[in-house]
Amino acid sequence: MLGTRRFLPLFLTQSLGAFNDNVFKNALVILITYRLAQQAGLDSQLMVTAAAGIFILPFFLFSATAGQLADKYDKARLIRVVKVTEVILMAGTALGFYLGNVTYLMVMLFLMGTQSTFFGPVKYAILPDHLHRDELIGGNGLIEGATFLAILLGTMVGGVFILKEGGVAIISFCILAVAVAGWVASLYIPPTGAAKPDLVVNPNFVTETWKIIRYSAGHRDIFLAILAISWFWLVGATFLAQVPTFGKDVLGGNEDVVTLLLLVFSIGIGIGSLLCNRMLKGAVNATYVPFGALGITVFAVDLYFASRHALPGAGGQLVGVAGFLESVHGWRILADILLLAIAGGIYVVPLNAIVQERSDEEHRSRNIAAVNILNSLFMVISAVGTAAMLAAGFTVPEVFLTIGVINAGVAFYITRLLPGALARAFVAWLLEILYRVEVQGLKHYREAGDKVLIVANHQSYLDPVLIAAYIPDDLTFAVNTYISRNRLVRFFLSMAKTFPLDPANPLSTRALIRSIQDQERVVLFPEGRITVTGALMKVYEGAGLIADKAGATILPVRIDGAQYSPFSHLKGKVGIRLFPKIRLTFMPPRSFEVPEELTGRTRRQYAGQKLNDLMTDMVFRSSPYRQPLFRSLIDAVKTHGRGHRVLEDVERKPLAYGKLLVGCFVLGRALARDTRPGERVGILLPNTNATAISFFALQSRGRVPAMLNFSTGLRNLLSSCEAAQVETVYSSRRFVEMGRLETLVAGMEKAGIRIHYLEDLRDRIGAWSKLGGLVASRFPRIAYRLGAGRVEADTPAVVLFPSGTEGTPKGVVLSHENIQANRYQVSSCVDFGPSDIVFNALPLFHSFGLTCGTMLPLLSGVKVFLYPSPLHYRIVPELVYDSNATIMFGTDTFLAGYARFANPYDFYSIRYVFAGAEKLKDNTRQAWSDRFGIRIFEGYGATETAPVLSLNTPMQNRRGSVGRLLPAIGHRLEQLPGIETGGKLWVSGPNVMLGYLRAEAPGRLQPPEGGWYDTGDVVELDADGFVFIRGRVKRFAKIGGEMVSLGQVEEMAARVWPGFGHVVVTLPDRKKGEQLVLLTENAKATREELGSFARAEGIAALMVPAVVLHVDKLPLLGSGKIDFTAARQLAGERLG
Repeated sequence: MLGTRRFLPLFLTQSLGAFNDNVFKNALVILITYRLAQQAGLDSQLMVTAAAGIFILPFFLFSATAGQLADKYDKARLIRVVKVTEVILMAGTALGFYLGNVTYLMVMLFLMGTQSTFFGPVKYAILPDHLHRDELIGGNGLIEGATFLAILLGTMVGGVFILKEGGVAIISFCILAVAVAGWVASLYIPPTGAAKPDLVVNPNFVTETWKIIRYSAGHRDIFLAILAISWFWLVGATFLAQVPTFGKDVLGGNEDVVTLLLLVFSIGIGIGSLLCNRMLKGAVNATYVPFGALGITVFAVDLYFASRHALPGAGGQLVGVAGFLESVHGWRILADILLLAIAGGIYVVPLNAIVQERSDEEHRSRNIAAVNILNSLFMVISAVGTAAMLAAGFTVPEVFLTIGVINAGVAFYITRLLPGALARAFVAWLLEILYRVEVQGLKHYREAGDKVLIVANHQSYLDPVLIAAYIPDDLTFAVNTYISRNRLVRFFLSMAKTFPLDPANPLSTRALIRSIQDQERVVLFPEGRITVTGALMKVYEGAGLIADKAGATILPVRIDGAQYSPFSHLKGKVGIRLFPKIRLTFMPPRSFEVPEELTGRTRRQYAGQKLNDLMTDMVFRSSPYRQPLFRSLIDAVKTHGRGHRVLEDVERKPLAYGKLLVGCFVLGRALARDTRPGERVGILLPNTNATAISFFALQSRGRVPAMLNFSTGLRNLLSSCEAAQVETVYSSRRFVEMGRLETLVAGMEKAGIRIHYLEDLRDRIGAWSKLGGLVASRFPRIAYRLGAGRVEADTPAVVLFPSGTEGTPKGVVLSHENIQANRYQVSSCVDFGPSDIVFNALPLFHSFGLTCGTMLPLLSGVKVFLYPSPLHYRIVPELVYDSNATIMFGTDTFLAGYARFANPYDFYSIRYVFAGAEKLKDNTRQAWSDRFGIRIFEGYGATETAPVLSLNTPMQNRRGSVGRLLPAIGHRLEQLPGIETGGKLWVSGPNVMLGYLRAEAPGRLQPPEGGWYDTGDVVELDADGFVFIRGRVKRFAKIGGEMVSLGQVEEMAARVWPGFGHVVVTLPDRKKGEQLVLLTENAKATREELGSFARAEGIAALMVPAVVLHVDKLPLLGSGKIDFTAARQLAGERLG
């Protein structure tokens, strides 16, 4: 703030003004005491008392008028007028000092008091105009701390110089120069505009003063804050006034000791003021005010007892600072004064902010004028009360003790006024100790406004306690009547305001809507129950309807970590810990509008869908997806434990997180000897534990794995290595032999690529390396930082090489954030948990197999079973059965193959099957449904998007579509000539690749323009956001001027001959430009049969292929997709 124009000019103006007031006041008091009173034959003590009264008097007389003017006119302009007045008055004061006329100086003192009176309401009322709400505490803290330091410095300067030779000239120059500096600073204060320009100023200050105080008293929270502020000034005035006497007569100190005490007091106020902002984290509330009041009492009482041990100097001689600090009691006294002042700062700063923040803008200055009036009154009471006590024989320490004891009553009274705030502070403190609660984004709570519905995911019985503890206002919790029967919930309900919500009773919903409209802050858990999966469950439509009908702003709150506590419903499914770390994330407030034409159930469904989307988006955006993959692996180990098994392959030797980490660090050290930091290193391995370890071993040392597709042949493999500048490749001798890849490896070596075998590395790893890996696994964060350096989330994490369905492969560079974002996008829509087992036969060189089949489960505590080939249609179902897998990923080709060979019971344990990479055929979907009773959820994506873009889920599934777009994915449709519906899909989002690496420009990254990726697919989106793919732009043929989708022709063939593979390609045609050629695995297929079906179904003749060719097996890529390039070549060769 101090670096902004919004605050710095005001800060300087205020500080210089406070300094000037006290230079003048103290110089005048010293001058009267030692010189002018004697010259005029007046009583100096009486004149000093009169001076104090004259300066305070204008606060009684003119504060009401000052408040009115500050509300009526632009505050910045008023400040400038006040500062110009100060310059004039300081010039007059300099003349008074020169003349030495007591009466004249008293008049000037009165006028200076008047100037301060008019400045007071403006300087505090302008803060909310220029500061954000979460800056008010900090702004008030700086103002308060600077005020006391200015008071101290001004008092010292005025007292030190006025009686010295030439002192009058020095002080006169000082006050005039400071006044001019304050005026110059005020010129830079930004304008505010008038809060209430039509306000009629009442010149009768008596009636207006009474009116202002009555108005403030009518707003209980504001008036209580005003009284509490005034009490602070009573305490502060008492201590400041008596410190000189206390230092001299009680402690036996000279003027330096008194100065030290005043300095410590002022510094303490400053520390407390700034500390308060840190404690409240910008929130404007009175949580710590009672603790501040209690601190004042404790240290005032201790100051009394400490001063009883103080020993004045021998023979009445006053001691200096060094002598005072020789005693332990001297240090104790200093500590008491410092801590008392710190407590004072903590006490008063939030109160000032509360008055500013809770006052109506049109009446804010007058409320602050009420503060000044009552401050002055309480300071007078302080002076009179102190004088009475001293006259009655009280010592100064006894005065301090009396103030401390009375303050205890004030603290108790404040505690009674703020029971909710105290309870919240205590519970929050307890939660932070037990659960190390981390709160993020609390500033969004105030941004939500007054009419707000707070929605949160429901992880455990702790959830309402967490929200109530950290939101600084009283809340109303909407609680399901069934859940409220739980004993833990009943205990909480006895301490919080609740609203019983019966889903079967619409009247309770209407009453809740009225509560929100009446600006009650309502908390609702839209899932209606505590999660039993650890993920977001069904979001009830009624919650969305409540938000719609109430016209409320929605504040999403993500609770994470509570699911691992004993208060969740996940015992036996996740590792339960007594005190897990919990994170509470407040997201920016949101709102949605429901079209007016929607009514009844349709409107309810629409609102429910919008709320579901909001909750899903909240889960994703609050996830830690902006961190490196290896850091997430470390976090997973910490969350689920070193003994949690997460990896298994055909060797049937499961790996737990602990052994996985050890392996990564041991192998990473070995790999680092042959590679450079940041180098792209090839991995030529099948789906095994060793592949996953190698991947993370490279990550642990800051290398970038390049996952090589060994199914594409030597030519494409060398092109891939050239594009990514891969010089070193790690493989396995056993794999090369079993896969008969000797020729391929020899060709790579001939091209200059270094091949290293894991078996050789294993033989080189000694006992010390293994011990080092074990030690590193116990301190993984340190080891990772030392091994990889500083790794950012937006740096390359892996290079993949799409198979190239229509051309040569190119390198796709995915960042850590790309992969992390995509796994969190998927997991925000689908419930995965540590009790699941993922069976992954998709190769890790395929983005589907890498992100969905491996990274998503492995970094989420979900066990992965890796199988080296998806083409083993008999073996895969057996292993799914044997491993008790619950989740599978596959392509249509592979899933259709498994369905043909699997026993109906092989997939008994499967919960979800997800299909992607190619279109899911109806006969595949039907076969799985009929034989296994399993729905296949089709998704869609691309390697370039890491890979998933859209996905059908158990809660949102539409046949024929590829699901809805995942959270945080932007999209646009580009219209194409000849295509009437839909358009070419472009996407953007955190999962979109860093860019391409091409063989024609080796090592040069080519990022997507503007962050948008062209999918090349023609799609349609329905009203609910489900995506329907109509085909690829490159898979449209132009025949006789009409655009024909090759994909739709293939669908037609699949309807005529289900159970067979089909692919349509185009070849040149002299008459129509292009002709369609169908390659089919059905030996009995004929063009005539296809034509008859088309005529019967009313399908255009253009969609009937000109030629139908039989093939024994369609050409496939390693990913399971159709190899269109090979298919086109085959058709061309067959037709000559």
